[in-house]
Amino acid sequence: MNYEPTPERLEKRLFKAVGQAITDFKMIEDGDKIMVAVSGGKDSWVMLHVLNELKKRAPVDFKIMAVNLDQGYDGFETHIIEDYLEKMGIPFHMAEKNINKIVQEKNSGGTWCSLCSRLRRGTLYGLAEKLKCNKIALGHHQDDMIETLLLNAFFIGRLGAMSPKLKSDDGKNVVIRPLIYVLESEIREYTSLKKFPVVCCQCPLMCGETVHGDYKRRRVKNLIKQLEAEIPDIRNSLLASLKNVKTTHLLDSELWKFE
Repeated sequence: MNYEPTPERLEKRLFKAVGQAITDFKMIEDGDKIMVAVSGGKDSWVMLHVLNELKKRAPVDFKIMAVNLDQGYDGFETHIIEDYLEKMGIPFHMAEKNINKIVQEKNSGGTWCSLCSRLRRGTLYGLAEKLKCNKIALGHHQDDMIETLLLNAFFIGRLGAMSPKLKSDDGKNVVIRPLIYVLESEIREYTSLKKFPVVCCQCPLMCGETVHGDYKRRRVKNLIKQLEAEIPDIRNSLLASLKNVKTTHLLDSELWKFE
């Protein structure tokens, strides 16, 4: 960190990082209606808060709508999310889809994360169209970006991370990720500072006493943490590499014709 960890500096850093991401990738334009996916977790609360504040001072006119999806897990406290959104005066929509049941019926073994993610994303696309939102904001942060970069390289054999702005598979929506320049540690600290009402989705793989979901991602996360002890700026370096691509030094013949 190259700033003093005071609440004021942390907030300034967050708003500057989100504003820079929005500017760099033209995430938000005049007249946008953005569906902000609010799971109840720390990432989505910080994203919603920052976008709601930026909306008041941004040079372009845009609207936001918070959308929460109840995925059918017992004990998911949707009322806490709904009460907070009402208190803050933020337009919202509470939706339900029993993804839990679908995943259990279709996936007899292994972890459910991949299938669950696809079903959730497809549901959000449909909700965006229904609510007449032309963009969907997701709360992936800088750590998610660099972990995905390494996951793809280590386990899939592909060089790529997450797009900051991407047209969805259905061709009708644009997905944006305003937190891509924000560290997870900063999100955690800001959530504690603002006392956002963090609510777990109650997925047994993600919300139990021992988290079992996505073993490979946890392994990469731990690897980065270990390397950080020797290379303090490793997270920023990995993120910077995604903006400094030398296509002529890669092996993809679709990027560079070796003639």
